[in-house]
Formats: sequence, C-alpha cells, structure tokens
Amino acid sequence: MKSGVGRRILFLVDRRALAAQAVRAFASFEPEPGLKFDKIYEVYSQRFQRGDFDEAEKFDPKALPQSYLIDPKQGDAFVYVSTIQRMTINLFGRDAVFNIGDEPIDDDAEKLDIPIHAFDVIIADECHRGYSTGELSVWRQTLDHFDAIKIGLTATPAAHTKAYFKDVVYRYEYERAVREGFLVDYDVVTIKSDVRMNGVFLTEGEQIGMIDPTSGAEQLDQIEDERQFDTADIEQRVTAPESNKKILEELKGYALEHQERYGRFPKTLIFAVNDLPHTSHADNLVDIARDVFGQGDSFVQKITGRVDRPLQRIREFRNRPEPHVVVSVDMLTTGVDIPDLEYIVFLRPVKSRILFEQMLGRGTRKGEKFPDKSHFTVFDCFDGTLLEYFRSATAITAEPPEKELRTITQVIDDVWENRDRDYNIRCLVRRLQRIDKEMSGAARELFAAYIPNGDMASYAAQLATKLRKDFTGTMSLLRDSDFKGLLVNYPRAPRTFVIAYEAQDEVSSAWLVRGLDGKEYKPEDYLAAFGRFVTENPAHVEAIEILLDRPRGWNTEALDELRQKLSTTTERFTIDNLQKAHKVRYDKALVDIISMVKHAAREQEPLYTASERVQLAFENVTAGKRFTDEQQKWLERISEHLIANLSIDKEDFEVVPIFTHFGGWGRANRVFDNQLNDIIRDLNEAIAA
Repeated sequence: MKSGVGRRILFLVDRRALAAQAVRAFASFEPEPGLKFDKIYEVYSQRFQRGDFDEAEKFDPKALPQSYLIDPKQGDAFVYVSTIQRMTINLFGRDAVFNIGDEPIDDDAEKLDIPIHAFDVIIADECHRGYSTGELSVWRQTLDHFDAIKIGLTATPAAHTKAYFKDVVYRYEYERAVREGFLVDYDVVTIKSDVRMNGVFLTEGEQIGMIDPTSGAEQLDQIEDERQFDTADIEQRVTAPESNKKILEELKGYALEHQERYGRFPKTLIFAVNDLPHTSHADNLVDIARDVFGQGDSFVQKITGRVDRPLQRIREFRNRPEPHVVVSVDMLTTGVDIPDLEYIVFLRPVKSRILFEQMLGRGTRKGEKFPDKSHFTVFDCFDGTLLEYFRSATAITAEPPEKELRTITQVIDDVWENRDRDYNIRCLVRRLQRIDKEMSGAARELFAAYIPNGDMASYAAQLATKLRKDFTGTMSLLRDSDFKGLLVNYPRAPRTFVIAYEAQDEVSSAWLVRGLDGKEYKPEDYLAAFGRFVTENPAHVEAIEILLDRPRGWNTEALDELRQKLSTTTERFTIDNLQKAHKVRYDKALVDIISMVKHAAREQEPLYTASERVQLAFENVTAGKRFTDEQQKWLERISEHLIANLSIDKEDFEVVPIFTHFGGWGRANRVFDNQLNDIIRDLNEAIAA
C-alpha cells in the first residue's frame, strides 16, 4: 500500500477465528513510529458477533461499506478481512458455498454484483486449503473472479497450492525461525499404550456397555464370545475408559513435573478422535481429565464446533489462566494462535502431513505471559509412530485433495453412456459390494423385489458377466428410478458402540530430545552424544578446556561461551535438555552444567546441583578463616548469586540488584579490606575445580 502497487487489498481467511485474529494483528502492527496500521490505512472486516473479541480490547472492528464492493472507486485505499465462505456467497450465492469443518456460515451474507476490478491484491491465508476437489474448485472460482495480484500464505504448501499460485516467492523454514529466535522448537514424549498399538481384545463373559449412537441409551451386556477390535476401531466402534485414564495419568506426571520446575501448569491441548453425539471421544476425555487432574470443571474444557460460542472459548484459552487443559478435534488445528501453549497431545491418529504440521504449529509460538517458554512438548500417544510417519515428509506435500465421489446414479449413467465402460463397471461393482456390507436386514428384504433373495453380494459378483451378455436388459434394472433410489437410500445397519469397561491397558512413556536436524534422542543416547562432544572439543571450546584442565580461568565469559556453543549444536545441548536427560538417566535433578561437562569427560566425577557445588566451593575457600557479620552477609549474597549463575565477575556488583542495593563493588571491596578481587577469583576457581 505504501508503494502504491496495491491500494484495495482483500485478505482472505477460511475461519471467523482467523478473521478476528487478523483484524487484531492489523490493529497492533506499527509500520510507522507511533502509528498503528489501522490509523494510517482503513481496515475493514465482515461483521463479527458479540463475543468474537475480548471485552477488554480497545477497538471496534469496522464492517466494510457495501459500496466498496459493488462500486469500487479508483481513490479507495483499504484492507478488507473476509472469510472465503462469505466472499463466495457475495459472488455466487449461498448455494455455491461449502462448509469447512464446523465453521458456521454468516447469516447476513448475500449475493452482490461485485466487479472483477474490486481489488488490486488478494492475499489468501492458509492457501493450502481445499481438502476436497469441491472445496478446491470453489476456492479457485472465487479467486479467479478477480483481476488482481494473488498471493498465497501457508506454512504447509501442497502440490495443488503450488499448481495454482505458481512460484514460491518467499520461504521461511521452521528450523530457521527457531534458530533466529522467532519460534520455539519441541521435545517429544512417546506414550506407549497397548490398546492404541494393538486394539482391544474382549474375552467371553466380560461386561460391556452397548451404546445406541442415535439415542445415547446404554445397555449393560456380557460378551458371549471373544471379540477383537483393531486399532482403527478405537473411539470409533469401541472405547476403553481404562486406556484413556492411564494415558492422562501419564500426562499428569509430566505436567506436575513441569509445574514444579517452572512454577506453572503447562497450557495443554489434547487432540481427540471425534466429537460425535453420545459416543464423543472428546467428551470422554474431558470427563476423565477432570477426574485425573482434580482441579474443577473450569480447569479442563472442550472446544469444538459443538460447544456454545467456540470463538469465545478459544479466546479464553488464549488469554485467561483457565482452562489449563483443552480437548479439541479440528477447531484448533489451524491458524489460531495460543502463544503460551506448552503441551500438545496426539490422542488422535493423523495421516495428512498438512494437518499434522498445522496441529504441531499451535505450539511453536513464543510465550506471551511466559517469556521463558523455551520449547513445547509433543506427546505422541502411538509410541512415537506418528512422528516417525511424518519424519520424511517433504516441504511440498504431494498429497492430492480428496476426490469427491460421484453418486452411484452418476456411475450408472456413465456405464449407460459408454464412458470408459470397463472402468465404470468396476467402480459400480465396488459400490454394490460396499452396499452389501452396510445394509440392514430390512434393506435385504427391499432389494429382494429386484434381485434374487436381495443378495447384493451375488448380484455384484455376476454384474460384469451379465452386462457383457445382455447389456440393455441388465441396464434396464440399474436405470429403474425406484431401484436407483433404493441404492442411495437403503436402510443401513445400525451402528453400535462398545464401552469396554474391563479392558486393561499397559501404558508407559519416554522423554526424547529433538535435535536441530529433527533427529530424536533417548536420554542415554543424548548423554553419549554429549560425552563425545565434550571429549572431542576442548581445543575448540575454551570453557571445556578450563573446566577440565585449568579451573583458575573460570569466569562469567567462559560460562556464557559454554552455554552458547552447546545450545547451537545440532543436538541442542541446552541446560534444560541436559538436566532432564541426567534426571532420567541418573535420577539426579537439576545437575549443574559444570558437573555435566566433567562427568561427560570423566565418568568418576560426581554430579552436583548448583547449590551443592557452591556450598563445597565456599567450604574450600573459607575454611579456617574468620569473617565479620557484614562480611558474612556479603558472602551470603555472593553465594546466592553463584547458585543462580555459577560464576561471578566484578561487573556483577554494579548491575545485579542483590549487590547494588547494598553499595555495589565499592562498599563490598572496602568491607573485605580491598581483597574482594582475590576472593572472587578463588571462588570461581573452586566452583570450576
């Protein structure tokens, strides 16, 4: 807009939550010193409902005047934030629009006469969208209406996206964003559940609950014969409450450890399999999590399209202390920012690379209320197989949008019109075989009026032969309107849902460290790699040489160099990661970095916490000496600083409040009769020894 290349900008999103987020972002962006973007340029949006924004937010989004769309003027300059669904209705009417997931359609949207020159530039956010060919067609039809420059934004470009937008004009990789400090990386916890990996096996006599998915009525029953449910059936046809409970208890252990370490319970997002009426995995998880965490209903909440005012719930999760734990299915997979999110739990199998990376993306933002958020943690409840599946994913996914199935009537018509007849006959046979597997006994009786005994399996098996021998006669039945109607609307077998009350699950977990190269390390492998780094690099990292051979050279500069060089290694040897690995491997919490380096080089070296190391150093330096009360107080302050920092320099006395509040270097040095330089040098050496 500043260059004048584009003055009328359409910013397209595919969810109301993203539209609200974009309007907030424009209002907070400051392109000129002291001037927000929406004070320099006009920013409009579609109408939002009450509750789409926080009551505390100080601005009122402005709805776009209709004249800007139907009668664009050359002098207009504005940004219009709109959902693709609304723009599609504006262009082609309500019949043309599609739903994406649980996204509601605006009641006030109507067809308008919008000319092709209404916008100069169109920016399509989340432009990988178009999970089905029908959605993709509507996306393109809407974008193609306008004679404008079109720019697509996405973190997960798909092949069909690149085919439309052509060249990738700018790329900013996740690894680079982490390296440059704009996003955070993640650690991995693999949770191994026998039920999730092998399914549910029920033995004769086990008590189960049989749920009617239509009414929700439950009937207790006993298994008459052993029965096996595969992993694909979990939460679709059967649920094992014990499995969900044990997984959440495993998660709770990590959350409480996080709370003890950082002083806060981690904001947690759990992805459930579904949120279907009466058999909702999301509802089950909410109920079990409230029991497991035991901190009230507001502590754990569900955010899906089935809750009242989901956008407001998302905002509350983002901005308020509670809920701490949210269970979702699709609503929080894309675009919505929850910067302080620290745990993402995959209790839902995912096969789409786009969807998986979008789900992961919810945790990558830097913390707002928690600026010390250094990473987030991914819980793979399928023993790490989910992450393994996507590890080799390419930057541009080749997965095509899902093809929308032709109706069985269209397939029959294609056979009759002789369009690729052999292929369409094979398609028709498969459709009939599917009907045979899905239909109820009542359907079999209805089909008996057209085919022998209503035996659809036999009819399908013989169809290709019959069409070759008597094409016209066989097609007369297939083209019969009543028969075709029955092929579409035949009574289905009622779906059943089993609650396996007595099914047991074996659940265990393992924490892994993720390196900058995407490789994941078990704690013992991680420490082995750290040991190799320490023994191979004394010549390249002076701090390692100091710790191993000449402790008198230890100071704050050496410690800073050590931390910096360790954290930029491919393995990400951060203090946090190394302390966790030592806790797992040696059951020793909060090992200090000096102990880690020494122990990595010489296994007989003891592992100390910073507090233990500082106490030993003070005992060595002060042994046999007497100190005045004031000197003792200064030594206590120095000790407190060393426990937090493991080194001390003269400059610290002039900048650290614990020293400056009591007179800084000048006062401290006088108290120690101008011998403070020697004391700090001796302490640093004792710390590193």
